[in-house]
Amino acid sequence: MNKNETPQGEKQITVTRTIDASAKDIFDVLTLPSNHSTFDGSGMVRADDKSQRIQKVGDVFTMNMHAEHMGGDYQTDNHVVAYDQNKLVGWKTAPAGTEPKGWEWVYSLQDNGSGSTDVTLTYDWSDVTDPELLAKNLFPVVSEEQLEESLAKLASVVA
Repeated sequence: MNKNETPQGEKQITVTRTIDASAKDIFDVLTLPSNHSTFDGSGMVRADDKSQRIQKVGDVFTMNMHAEHMGGDYQTDNHVVAYDQNKLVGWKTAPAGTEPKGWEWVYSLQDNGSGSTDVTLTYDWSDVTDPELLAKNLFPVVSEEQLEESLAKLASVVA
């Protein structure tokens, strides 16, 4: 059984937090890959690899990562699949040099109009279909608690 087990059959985890910052300020942090290590609650993200600011669907940014289940240090290519300025940004992750295998990260921002923003982070692996990958029983790689920690760190970064 995976240490990050979800209820039977669920293939996504979603967490939400109200952050005392504008949607624009939060979006600015999320769309600059060099910031990602500062709000990563999983402990796997180390640094970006000379990536530019995310500007549109189709952009790809590379991250330097570390995880024991991946044998230590590795890189990922992150293919932007969702982008709506100050409202939505998301990407599908793949080992560097490969196409995405079906899991994605999506941040949705809902401005509350009072200087705060509801930030929803969804980690979704429902499109993973590779039988060999599924047989490894890795999903979810990141727990609900780690996603909540990511939003707590994001709140600290934009404060």
